[in-house]
Amino acid sequence: MEIELDERARAGHRWAVENLGLAEAKINVLAADASFRRYFRIHNQANSWVLMDAPPEQEDSAPFVAVSQRLHQAGVRAPEIYAQDLTQGYLLLEDFGDSLLRELLSTDSAEHWMPPLFDLLSELALNVNAQGLPAWDRPRLQEELDLFTDWYLARHLAHDWGPSGRAAWQALCEQLIERAEAQPQVFVHRDFHSCNLLLTGAQQLGVIDFQDAVRGPLSYDFASLLWDRYIHWPRHRIEAWSEQMRQRLAPDRTPQDWQCDVDWMGLQRNLKIVGIFARLHYRDGKAGYLHMAPQFFAYLRDVLPRYQAFKDFDAILEDLPCAP
Repeated sequence: MEIELDERARAGHRWAVENLGLAEAKINVLAADASFRRYFRIHNQANSWVLMDAPPEQEDSAPFVAVSQRLHQAGVRAPEIYAQDLTQGYLLLEDFGDSLLRELLSTDSAEHWMPPLFDLLSELALNVNAQGLPAWDRPRLQEELDLFTDWYLARHLAHDWGPSGRAAWQALCEQLIERAEAQPQVFVHRDFHSCNLLLTGAQQLGVIDFQDAVRGPLSYDFASLLWDRYIHWPRHRIEAWSEQMRQRLAPDRTPQDWQCDVDWMGLQRNLKIVGIFARLHYRDGKAGYLHMAPQFFAYLRDVLPRYQAFKDFDAILEDLPCAP
């Protein structure tokens, strides 16, 4: 397919071909994401590679390189980096192909895919060195929660909760942050879901989009997997899978305490995601996300009533419009 390339893409294409030592190679648009990064496939008749274009004015690719090294040292399947120019913002990566887990994972196939996913989650949490990664501490957790009030509530809805609503919100934030801080702090991918996992040619699950990794709560990546934007899992499956992960990651926790850890991290993540969708829409001009907000409100409204500690916030959220 012929595509019209802008100057950055043409420059990246030339850079990739030169680094590969090829006379020529074709380029196709592969993907873009919620950041300013873009991905292209560079290919000839024999092989293919991925060009990551991360404009240095908007994106710092050094964390991607550093986290990649940590993953490989732990035996986690991440794309090999064949060449890099961080000044220009180009990386040449191993091509994992097109078999996104998003296309493979379904209600019917879940029991096939969950065991290897649990293996991968365990490797990330238990084997990847988290020392020296940014700490996902109280200020950062609160900053993420504030995305919901700043961008969805205030900007998108032009809504003010009033004194009682703000008090309920502050109480919710404090409890979520305390729960996160009390958990073992491990390597956290931060966006572990079906669009960032691929089945490689070697029939292994490979992980991508890991540049924002931090040292944070043990249950977070598992919660990210459970509350995926593309597939809704019934509660009985969430609880059954949570027990399987407890036995792997936190056997000393009671099932009730571990489920609380998972649920509360899911609340923090899903509130943040709704705020990010609104920010992408209004600040970055990316309109393809905000329409998914109702799904994440459904996740929130499923979990909040299960905990007496959140009854005040649950009541306030129930009256909040969620349509984009």
